Amino acid sequence: MNKLPRSIWALGFVSLLMDTSSEIVHGLLPVFLVSVLGASMTSVGFLEGMGESIALIVKVFSGPISDWMGKRKPLVVVGYTMGALSKPLFAMAGSISMVLGARLFDRIGKGIRGAPRDAMVADLAPPALRGRAFGLRQSLDTVGAFLGPSLAIILMWITHNSYSMVFWFAVIPGMLAVVVLWLGVQEKEEHVLSIARRIQWNDVKTFPPSFWLVVGVGSLFRLAGFSEAFLILRATDMGLSLALAPLILILMNLVYAVSSYPAGHWSDRIPREWLLLSGLLVLCLSDLMLGLGNNLSSVFFGVMLWGLHLGL
Repeated sequence: MNKLPRSIWALGFVSLLMDTSSEIVHGLLPVFLVSVLGASMTSVGFLEGMGESIALIVKVFSGPISDWMGKRKPLVVVGYTMGALSKPLFAMAGSISMVLGARLFDRIGKGIRGAPRDAMVADLAPPALRGRAFGLRQSLDTVGAFLGPSLAIILMWITHNSYSMVFWFAVIPGMLAVVVLWLGVQEKEEHVLSIARRIQWNDVKTFPPSFWLVVGVGSLFRLAGFSEAFLILRATDMGLSLALAPLILILMNLVYAVSSYPAGHWSDRIPREWLLLSGLLVLCLSDLMLGLGNNLSSVFFGVMLWGLHLGL
């Protein structure tokens, strides 16, 4: 009971590899859009908003579909494969519309895999270690989000600021993620099949009020958040050089990675709503710091608080 199943570790490393791939691109994409393709801040906001909205909408359907199918892994494989296949599209992009297409394709993949993957973690984890299992997967995911921007800075230096070559490099960890998922993750099929026979769409009506309260509060606080692209652009407005723009994601994800596993571990021991509330309060502080700060130090501190809120 004290050991997490091997498949949860494998899912963690799948997340690590895919996030490494994605953050190589995302750490440079806002600057690429603005400085190379001539996009406006409004265009960046539209692109990021569309991408995140699509991912969240698709998640609403992918989770129930995995219940109905009685299997999680096929949807997870499809979602991660779409994420891997989107990276060459970024490398070949020569217009804002092509970047938008690549971004939407990537985010649809994220939406398809997100809920079934999290449900698979819940299926596989012993109940007493469920928080730790989620924390481990998220920590490994965030290690990838730390490695990605770090590699982006190094690769930009090696390639003399060739965005396309760096984006092509991002294909490698993305494809490795799909291989590890295919070979290393085994779902608990007998448990999922029993769910498939039991759950009906109408069961949504039976969810308790506390569930809808969490959904409502989470939806409200999504309005207090914004894309990571604007964290990067805010820092460049305060004087951070374009070449070092991925440092923002490195800093944020370092705090995120360090805090995720302890938060998951604590959630097995103390009321989870305490941690959720503390995370929302930290988000408010982060927004205040980012909005009112007038120098690079305040942006860095706000970004660190942003990472802490994600971990909590």
